[in-house]
Amino acid sequence: MAKEWMFRGKTLQEIQSLSLPEFAKLLPSRQRRAMKRGFTPQEKIFLKNAEHTKDLKTHCRDLIIIPSLVGKTIRVHNGKEWTQVIIEPDMLGHRLGEFSLTRKKVGHSAPGIGATRSSASLSVR
Repeated sequence: MAKEWMFRGKTLQEIQSLSLPEFAKLLPSRQRRAMKRGFTPQEKIFLKNAEHTKDLKTHCRDLIIIPSLVGKTIRVHNGKEWTQVIIEPDMLGHRLGEFSLTRKKVGHSAPGIGATRSSASLSVR
């Protein structure tokens, strides 16, 4: 038997039936205060478009993920390219930018000539 997903003791259906002020009460303090202040004009436009389409693009990295966005595919700009983020129930209350990383992992290759003392004994050809 699969365990049912819960967020602060509520199922996804119960959370989706809540209004935004009621949902904000379940969030941590930083997100709750941001929800109390309201959405920016860009975020309001984005949420209005999110009702009609399933695949969206946005620069709003600080948008808090709300229950109406669950199941949508959102392309979030990370400064260089658009990163595809599929919104899942576990992401509720987080910000979009958390899932679109702005920095890549640095992968170094082998050291070059002169990088270590042991490479000084090598012949350079």
